[in-house]
Amino acid sequence: MPVVLASSSPRRRELLEQAGVSFEVVASPAEEIHDPAMKPDLLCELNATLKAAAVAIIRPDATVIGSDTLVFIDDLPLGKPADLEEARGMLRRLSGRTHRVCTGVCVIYPGGGKSVFHDTTEVTFLTLDDAAIEEYFALVNPLDKAGAYGIQESGERIIAGIRGNFDNVMGLPVGKVIAALG
Repeated sequence: MPVVLASSSPRRRELLEQAGVSFEVVASPAEEIHDPAMKPDLLCELNATLKAAAVAIIRPDATVIGSDTLVFIDDLPLGKPADLEEARGMLRRLSGRTHRVCTGVCVIYPGGGKSVFHDTTEVTFLTLDDAAIEEYFALVNPLDKAGAYGIQESGERIIAGIRGNFDNVMGLPVGKVIAALG
């Protein structure tokens, strides 16, 4: 039975490939919802479900994996920054603090059954001054990453530690996804 990843994220592709999952990619056309009034886990699960459902219509023969990752600080979601100034503001806000990264996942099976779940990881940032932020941005493009950072790309320059699943911070809690694929 074919497996389809409803995401064009290179990080999610890399994680599934490392786990030995055979899959194809069909980027979801679904629009994400940005509602700061929603609980973080429910918002991520809803967006993952919207993404998976949009692709499941196109590929009803496949098991479809939808995913959505958001960074939350003070229960406010930080998505992908619109520009470098917004990215700088995000890293200033995260500097020296602990925040949560939540990834929601929806797996839709042929026939319409589904499994929806999430994983949450706490990430503590080093204290960053403007020079440290600029040095990080010289190495990493922050514009395609929730919270303006990627743990797998020079993360040691900005992250003091994590509590939870590293893969989840990258964008996909692989162990839970493998369990859902059965």
